[in-house]
Amino acid sequence: MTPDERGETSGNSNGETHFGFRTVAEKDKAGLVHGVFSRVASRYDVMNDLMSVGIHRVWKTAMMDWLAPRDGQHLLDVAGGTGDIAFRFLERAPGARVTVCDMTESMLVEGRKRAEAGKLADRLAWVTGDAMALPFADDSFDRYTISFGIRNVTRIPQALAEARRVLKPGGRLLVLEFSQMPVPMLQWLYDRYSFNVIPVMGQIVANDRDSYQYLVESIRKFPDQETFAEMIREAGFGRVQWRNLSMGIAALHSGWKL
Repeated sequence: MTPDERGETSGNSNGETHFGFRTVAEKDKAGLVHGVFSRVASRYDVMNDLMSVGIHRVWKTAMMDWLAPRDGQHLLDVAGGTGDIAFRFLERAPGARVTVCDMTESMLVEGRKRAEAGKLADRLAWVTGDAMALPFADDSFDRYTISFGIRNVTRIPQALAEARRVLKPGGRLLVLEFSQMPVPMLQWLYDRYSFNVIPVMGQIVANDRDSYQYLVESIRKFPDQETFAEMIREAGFGRVQWRNLSMGIAALHSGWKL
């Protein structure tokens, strides 16, 4: 397969889905993704800085700017195990609360360590759970965020439906994810960097080339900005908008439970 190949964004009628460029049984994908993040947990934040040359921090700042956290809000941050989004939210709204939900316990362990070091533990809850079957009641949260995690979900429409279910009426979804650049030559250059540099970097820094090969492939399998926006609309969200970051390397998608 080539870096330009695109695949299904969720499971198909044959009970199959993608894991990077591989086709796997739907029932196996969650375990495979869990394995990836269990292996990279201790070096995850370091690798994010190296892979993006620190730009992921600018993207997350843009996410907070658009989200505009307020005291009294309760945020659910899904696939946010190391706490990066949760900490940023609480910095902006010290009177808010955050529940971090992640399927990988080792990622949550890293986040708890950081929270205790930063003395934020009293405003945070850490829950092991699946984005497709959230362990929370209906209408529980004011805001739902997922940062660089939605592309790893087996059935994205199911995860979006769960996001809407747990949000209160008037609640907001905000998704930060790698996306597609609108200029083909720039996309080609970015693919060359991604496929030739990032797996090697993963081998050197984290001693794990295969996990970072998967992460790069998963980016290329994710739908473009408008396709994903339509998936959010189909999940029942209103006022759906998106913004490109760094010329489309990443994008922010916003929707409201009206």
